[in-house]
Amino acid sequence: MPGYELWSDKERKEVNDVLETGILMRYGFDGPRKGIWKSKELETAICNTFGSKYAQLTSSGTSALSTAMAALGIGYGDEIITPAFTFVASFEAILSVGAIPVFVDVDDTLTLSPEAVRKAITPKTKAIMPVHMCGSMADMDALLEICKQYNLLLLEDACQSIGASYKGKYLGTIGDAGTFSFDFVKTMTCAEGGVVMTNKEKIYFNADGYTDHGHDHKGVDRGADLHPFVGYNYRISELHAAVGLAQIKRLPEFLATQKKNHRQLKEILSSVPEISFRRIPDAEGDSCTFLSWFLPTEEITRAVVAELKTQGILPGNFYWYDNNWHYVRKWEHLKNAVTLNALHPEMKASVMHHATKNFAASDAIMSRCISSSISLLWTEAQIQEKGEKMVAAIQKVLNS
Repeated sequence: MPGYELWSDKERKEVNDVLETGILMRYGFDGPRKGIWKSKELETAICNTFGSKYAQLTSSGTSALSTAMAALGIGYGDEIITPAFTFVASFEAILSVGAIPVFVDVDDTLTLSPEAVRKAITPKTKAIMPVHMCGSMADMDALLEICKQYNLLLLEDACQSIGASYKGKYLGTIGDAGTFSFDFVKTMTCAEGGVVMTNKEKIYFNADGYTDHGHDHKGVDRGADLHPFVGYNYRISELHAAVGLAQIKRLPEFLATQKKNHRQLKEILSSVPEISFRRIPDAEGDSCTFLSWFLPTEEITRAVVAELKTQGILPGNFYWYDNNWHYVRKWEHLKNAVTLNALHPEMKASVMHHATKNFAASDAIMSRCISSSISLLWTEAQIQEKGEKMVAAIQKVLNS
C-alpha cells in the first residue's frame, strides 16, 4: 500500500540535492539554495499529475484540512457534515477552526450516505466533507447535487485515496478544495506532509498565506512581506518535499502494482459465496489500497477476525468497528469533548451531541466489514498463499 515499501535511490537523490545546499526551509535563502526548490517543484508536479490549477503544500494532511477550511471561510458556528467512519484528523481539523463536526452514517461505499447527508442539513451547515476512505470514493455526483441545491461548499478529504478518480477526475480536485496526506503510510509519502488543491485563485491565495504566518509572498524580500490576515506555521520542509517529488514520479508504478495485487486477492476471496465486497461508485477509479469485504453478520465477522488472529494472519486485515482511530464508536475523547483548550460551552455541547447520536445504519455495515491492505511488495505466490489461508480461516468459521 504505502510508497515507503519501495524506497529507492530516487528518493535519496532528491533528498541529497537539499542536503548538499543545507537549505532545508522552503522559503527564502535564494542564493545559497543554488536553484533547488523542491517544494515548488512538487506543487507543480501535483498540479500536472492530478489536474488541479493550484496546490499548496503543508506540514501534514491534518494541517491541509485546517488550511483548506480557513481558506474557504469556514469557522465559528459553522457545521460541516462528515462521515462517522474516518480518521480522527478529519474532526480534529474541523474543531481547529471553531466549526462543528456533524457526523452522519456511511453506506456500503464506506463513505458518506447521500440520504443521511440530506437529513443532516440545517441553516448552520456550511460544507459537506466526504472522506474518501481506504482508497475509494464517495458518490460525488449525489454530493455535488446536494451542494448545488443547498449552496454548500464541498471539501474533499482525499488523504487516503491518492491517485483514485471519479469519472475521469482525480479525487481531491472535484470540490471547492481537496486535500491529500503524505504521511509515512500513504500511497505516496513525504514522511510527513500534505497538500491543499483547488481551482480557485482566492482559495489558493488564502491557503498560501495561512500556512506561513499570513505572508503574502508577493515580493522577493521575505522580511518585507505584508500580512493581510493572521496565519500559522503549517509549512512543509524541503527535505519532506524532496521525498514527495521522487514518490510522485513513481505513483503510476505504485498504483499499477496495487491494482494488480488487489485484483488477485479479490479473485481468491470471491470463491467464498458468503463474502460480498464494498460498492465502488466508479470501479475504474479505485486506487486499490485496500480490499474491503463483508461477512453476513457481526458474530461471524468477529469470529473470523479471531480466527485470523489465531492463525497469525490478522496483520494487514483491519476490523474498523473496534478501531480506536477510525470509527465513531470508539471516540470516547470526542464524545466527552475532552480537550486541553477550553471550548465554548455551546460548542462543547454541540460536539458531544453529534458524536453520541445513533449510528445504527453505520454499525450494521462496519460491524461486518474487514479491510485488507494491499502491499506493493507481495509476489503472486505470496498473494496466493495469503488468500488461501484467509479463505481457509473464513470457511472454518462458516462451517463451525
